[in-house]
Amino acid sequence: MTCSDPRPQYDTLEDYPVYPYADLGATYTSASTTFKLWSPAAQAARVHLYADDRPGTEPRESLDMEARDGAWAVSVSGDLDGTYYTYQIKRDGRWLAEATDPYARAAGTNGLRGQVVDLFATDPPGWENDRRPVMGKPTDAVIYELHVRDLSMDPNSGITHKGKFLGLTERGTTTPTGDTTGLDHLIEMGVTHVHLLPSFDFLSVDEARSDSTQYNWGYDPQNYNVPEGSYSTDPSDGKVRIREFKQMVQALHAAGIRVVMDVVYNHTGRTENSSFQLLVPDYFYRFNADGTFSNASGCGNEIASQRPMVRKFIRESVEYWADEYHVDGFRFDLMGIHDIATMNDISETLHGIDPSILLYGEGWTAGDSPLPESQQATKVHTPQLINIAAFSDDVRDALKGSVFDAEERGFVSGATDVAESVRFGIVGATAHPQISYDSVNYSHAPWARQPAQCVNYVSCHDNHTLWDRLQLSNPGDPPRVRESMQRLALATVLTSQGIPFVHAGTEMLRSKGGDENSYQSSDAVNAIKWEKKGQHARTVAYVRDLIALRKAHPAFRIGETALIARHLTFTDAGDDQLIAYRLQNAPGDDWTDIYVVLNGYQTRHRHTLPEGEWRQVVDGDRVDSDGRATDTMSGEVTLGAISTNVFVKKTGSGEN
Repeated sequence: MTCSDPRPQYDTLEDYPVYPYADLGATYTSASTTFKLWSPAAQAARVHLYADDRPGTEPRESLDMEARDGAWAVSVSGDLDGTYYTYQIKRDGRWLAEATDPYARAAGTNGLRGQVVDLFATDPPGWENDRRPVMGKPTDAVIYELHVRDLSMDPNSGITHKGKFLGLTERGTTTPTGDTTGLDHLIEMGVTHVHLLPSFDFLSVDEARSDSTQYNWGYDPQNYNVPEGSYSTDPSDGKVRIREFKQMVQALHAAGIRVVMDVVYNHTGRTENSSFQLLVPDYFYRFNADGTFSNASGCGNEIASQRPMVRKFIRESVEYWADEYHVDGFRFDLMGIHDIATMNDISETLHGIDPSILLYGEGWTAGDSPLPESQQATKVHTPQLINIAAFSDDVRDALKGSVFDAEERGFVSGATDVAESVRFGIVGATAHPQISYDSVNYSHAPWARQPAQCVNYVSCHDNHTLWDRLQLSNPGDPPRVRESMQRLALATVLTSQGIPFVHAGTEMLRSKGGDENSYQSSDAVNAIKWEKKGQHARTVAYVRDLIALRKAHPAFRIGETALIARHLTFTDAGDDQLIAYRLQNAPGDDWTDIYVVLNGYQTRHRHTLPEGEWRQVVDGDRVDSDGRATDTMSGEVTLGAISTNVFVKKTGSGEN
């Protein structure tokens, strides 16, 4: 696409030079600050300095920038710590509107002005000693997806800093009846990673009214390198939001929990008047043949990740979050919009910082993209991605039914034709000699080279909660039956190979009152209702103990495809409502023979165990991780209706 004469020497956007340094934005010292802007489209550029972040105020100073090293730059003497600023460019003989620096690392209220800050002054006490919790291989992770606000807004949460980053730092919080909440609940559950819905600066919440009842998931990015102001105690002061985000990470790390950021580099919240478009017109976006913004995101635009400076921006952004904020992982929204080369560039950079940083994303788009399909980082191209995982919609919909048909049933809710797709999830979407790939719902070949490339889940923030979905698909079943379905679904995810992912509150049968798309619904809809923890204590304990079981036994988190094929054997002979398999001599596990039976039948079911004596460590109601509370059994046993059953073989030398 030909740009409308940005500069005579550049015939197309692809001709724009790549800026080779990592110093775009504001580089602060107490003696001076240097501002740098990359904009080959500009005929002139300037920076405006402001004393405050109030809209409509006049700048205290406006400075012309000079072309320097392929960018526009100006250095200002003196200590500018706390000063707000914007950029502006001239194009085609006229000045465009002011815009926030895309590389800004701090911002004022609503992100409309960047802010110069001394980043060292944002470190909380002890930050220099903050370390990532010890992590093994990716399949050792247990991910818990959480919206910052949802954790604490319930009046019964016992949390003081409701809706804030600091709400995730509080210890000792309980419900009025004494059940643990907040961070202590996460510790109690045993999760290894908290996946935070977008927590960078997003557009849809008015930070000037951040204590009002506004709500949004945050998938409308405004400033990629700045924490969201409404989650801080003072959105006007960039240092506050930075410090409080760091305090949150620090508290989670101290609790042994890693932090994953949900990042949305596939589109921006604004389009024609976004910072990208005002400062580097057209370069950061893809366009249709007719000159309109392409829209694979479903949100009005899509980022052109394949362009060198866009790729560099995304790479440097995630690198900044990993370095400055000690973030431990990233989930890429609509990852299929990004090109494969960009995702692998990101992976190489982040894993150079720390090989244990977790990377995964949605392996699809929300619409058609001009980017050739062969270049898209979609699920089918996961084998071309390096140390990056994708979500398995195969097992998600096999367990509960398609997210696009609320009444469709899945394996746990009575479907009789999806067992092969569940088996595919059990082996982590890898190559296994017993999977009939032509019977898998969406994928007719293994798409994960290794199990660490498959994220298994049954629900997330999108679509109905699992509980609401089961109410819609099985309205005639009583709550106790649907609770059994919920436990079976979660147990399947937590005992499968790959990386398990749990939607926050699922363990306490979280409901949003049937709201399928609660992205801007009220706290009354979205907040975790902590009284549900006591009401559904049995399922909370069941999920907690399943997580402990998984962490204690490497057989459920084998890290290599070849080892899964060798040590995991299906024995169910194609029963569409019963799935059974053995895990034998799994590396590193002191249980040398494990037998797992998932009973989708809505009645008790007779089943014959493999030869030998067995102890049952999991049934549909409880987890007994050492198996010593149950008697040995052999031959034919009765499985509870809609239940997960795990047996451990007793050997001649004692318990496995």
